[in-house]
Amino acid sequence: MGEGVVAVVRGVFSSLFLVFLLLFSGSSLVKKAWAILDPVDFLALQAVGKSLEDMPGSAFFAGWDFTGDPCGFPGVFCAGDRVVALALGDPRAGSPGLSGRLDPALGRLSALAELSLVPGRVVGSIPDSLSLCSDLRFLALSKNFLSGPIPDSLGSLRRLRTLDLSYNQLSGSIPPSLPSIPAMANLVLCHNRLSGSIPAFPDSAPLLRMDLKHNDLSGPVPALPSALRYLSLSSNRLAGRVDGVLPRLTRLSYLDLSMNQLEGPIPGCVFSFPLQSLQLQRNFFSGPVAPSAAPSEVAIPVVDLSYNRFWGPVPPQLAAVGRLYLNNNRFTGEVPGRLVQGLMGGMQLLYLQHNYLTGVEISPAAAIPVGASLCLQYNCMVPPVDAPCPLKAGTQKTRPTDQCPEWQG
Repeated sequence: MGEGVVAVVRGVFSSLFLVFLLLFSGSSLVKKAWAILDPVDFLALQAVGKSLEDMPGSAFFAGWDFTGDPCGFPGVFCAGDRVVALALGDPRAGSPGLSGRLDPALGRLSALAELSLVPGRVVGSIPDSLSLCSDLRFLALSKNFLSGPIPDSLGSLRRLRTLDLSYNQLSGSIPPSLPSIPAMANLVLCHNRLSGSIPAFPDSAPLLRMDLKHNDLSGPVPALPSALRYLSLSSNRLAGRVDGVLPRLTRLSYLDLSMNQLEGPIPGCVFSFPLQSLQLQRNFFSGPVAPSAAPSEVAIPVVDLSYNRFWGPVPPQLAAVGRLYLNNNRFTGEVPGRLVQGLMGGMQLLYLQHNYLTGVEISPAAAIPVGASLCLQYNCMVPPVDAPCPLKAGTQKTRPTDQCPEWQG
């Protein structure tokens, strides 16, 4: 419905309501039900209520009695005579949620600033009409069964800060219009069936969180804004190098590029970022690992570089990492003494299995604290300590000698 038509409808209904109020001024029912909410919003809420229903065990719509004031309905929040926020479903933990479909009438709530949907079994497409809600700042429709493409028209929502469509069955590409939303700070589209490439974002974008994991996205990691704090692109089919993209993302506190087909070196500056977790496992990354952190040691709680093609010496600067996974690579030489000392001084886990390491600078025997994990098996040495390894490490303690020409075992 166009804005002109909506204005005409709103004017006609307003006139009718004035007549009702004059004719039935003695009726408290009329005063309560009709004198508060804008008529177009009233009809839109009725359409929304008819298109959705409570799952067994939910009683959310039991409170939607249109003989009363809709601004008092569960999940409906008004400012003056307009609906400004709509939270569909019982938000309490364990609520079964709703079923049905999202009605295009949602687009008639033109003053809407926030729209959310609790986890449930709502199916169908995302209404294209949501683009008419020009004041929309928060849109969260996660953990349902929504399908079809993400409407490209959502790019016209210039005030949208958060878009969370995660854990649905959405398909097609990420609309190229989304990066042009000037206020976008949180883009969460993970656990869908999205394909195609990730659109580039301008460096000036205020984007703080991008979560696109568990889709079917392909192509390279594009240019991303330097404001990013959280980036998760794991479990896609992304390919190419990232050493031209990552150095500018100096504010990252979380980075997960795991389970893709990315290749090339990892820039050493990444280890100086304020990261709480660095997940790069199961790619085709290669080259030496050479942290260029300003401090003498990298203090990231979790670093996972496993199942790649990294080679060269194990970097001693990683001794302060809490949980360090370097297994299933091509590291050579001796395990640095600083790393073993780190294990004795607070490191919780050190996995070095399935490399080509030839020794340990100091023997960790009888010095590994209870609760710490060290795995050294299947290298070019006899493990100096019989520590328990994960099942995936296998049962073979050392590599065959023909794979270790420098081994003096």
